[in-house]
Amino acid sequence: MSKNSMNKAIFITVRTGSTRLPQKALIKIQDKATIEHLIHRVGRSEKTDKIIVCTTMLEEDNIICELAEKNGVDFFRGSTEDKLDRWLQAAVKFDVDFFVTADGDDLFCEPELIDLAFEQYEKNKSDFIEADGLACGAFTYGISREALSRACELKKTNDTELSWLFFKEEGVCEAEKLENVPDIFKRPEIRMTLDYEEDFNFFKNVIDHFHDIGQDLGLREIINYLNEHPEVIKINQYRHEDFINNQRKRATLILDEA
Repeated sequence: MSKNSMNKAIFITVRTGSTRLPQKALIKIQDKATIEHLIHRVGRSEKTDKIIVCTTMLEEDNIICELAEKNGVDFFRGSTEDKLDRWLQAAVKFDVDFFVTADGDDLFCEPELIDLAFEQYEKNKSDFIEADGLACGAFTYGISREALSRACELKKTNDTELSWLFFKEEGVCEAEKLENVPDIFKRPEIRMTLDYEEDFNFFKNVIDHFHDIGQDLGLREIINYLNEHPEVIKINQYRHEDFINNQRKRATLILDEA
């Protein structure tokens, strides 16, 4: 990797601790843990310099590090609760200037969208890139190390699970919307994040289908499959309201604490 260019990475944020769907990162579909499916998927990015699995120092997360090594990617262990600090320490250790996050829950996080964020960063020197109106789980955020450092300096709590809140604070950064997003990905009614049993059933249906026909799981192909089988969208669609309500409650608690 040349130091003449900015170093770009994908941070896969994951831990084994979960309540609604215990150890969801380790549940297997087609003989691979869900986190392995995500590692392989983001590995298709053509513009990342490095993939780093960001997990915690807890002993229970040793298995996450073992799976990262098994699948040929780096890992970093940091704070259990403070996701922002974990990212910042990983960025420092691996000399990362800009990264795109891929939550461990988002098994279909799309490399094409990740690469659009990298292109936008290279063009605009963006601090924070978000996207609206996409299938849930298709893309999370792109974040510069400089903006992350400012967010860590200004935050007043270590509960940073809802990371986006801290980039909305005055003086942290200018947020941008992800540019040049193909219309096919603008499907907010599709839920592709692993939080409930119904979400697992959704992912298993899609992954099993593409495994059986021997076809790659590009998001374009996935959406075409879902268009042909709208009943699959409905497997977990109703859970999205629960998910949003839980995020709102968590955000209120974090802001009250701060």
